[in-house]
Order: sequence, then C-alpha cells, then structure tokens
Amino acid sequence: MGCYNSVVVDAPADKVWAALRDFHDMSWSPNVVQKCEVVGDLPGTQLGSKRILNDAFHETLLGLDDADRVVRYSIDDGPAAVAKDNVQGYIGEIRVFSLTENNGSFVLWTSSWASSGGGVQEFCDPIYQALLGDLKKTFS
Repeated sequence: MGCYNSVVVDAPADKVWAALRDFHDMSWSPNVVQKCEVVGDLPGTQLGSKRILNDAFHETLLGLDDADRVVRYSIDDGPAAVAKDNVQGYIGEIRVFSLTENNGSFVLWTSSWASSGGGVQEFCDPIYQALLGDLKKTFS
C-alpha cells in the first residue's frame, strides 16, 4: 500500500532541497497550501515539529536528512481517507536527487501506511501531484 509521485524540476538539487527541508515553510506550494499553522515551539527543521495544513492535515516531522536530502513525516489526522479512524501508520517521504542532465532535480514523494479502511491512495495521489506541480512552477 502506498503512493508514488515524482517530478523533474529545472533547478539544482541543493536549491530544491533548501525549499523543502523546512517543515513549516510551504511557500513553494501557493496553489495547494493556503495555510501552514505551526503547532508548538519547535523549529521546522527539528524532529517532532508539528504543523496543520489548510486547517485539515495534522502532521509531524519524523526525519530530516540533509546528506541524502530526505524528509519523513507522519499524517496524524486529517480529512476523509487520512482521518485517524481510517488510516494507521501513515508515513510520507520526500527525496530530492541530482540529475546530471541540465543540473536539474528529481523529486520523489512516496507514502505508505500500516492499515486503512480504504481510499487513501485515491485521496492522496492527486494532492501530491498538485504539490509537485507547484514545486515545479516555483522553480520555472
């Protein structure tokens, strides 16, 4: 079970990573994320930091690896298919890879979950595709 979405971005991987690594900064996706509420006092680069996206998605930062350019997070609660009573153990991961062609980047956004009542992939894939579309536009 899981989601797999990707995009090629016409910008160096370090530049794309700099935009993605702060869990509290979603400014690279203005068409999808209208509000990113910081929960608690932890900075967006510290494990355990929390956010609420668009008053709906409650998420926690689980991993941040600058060397490998990886962010891992959980969705703790949310609307519809990602509500805590429908899905358990939801983990999302964003990876940024360097492309040698044109000094670009390959961004891979995956997710998995332990169990669900169904509909998670169908609900999440269009959201991830829209987020990645915004990321690409940000660096165009």
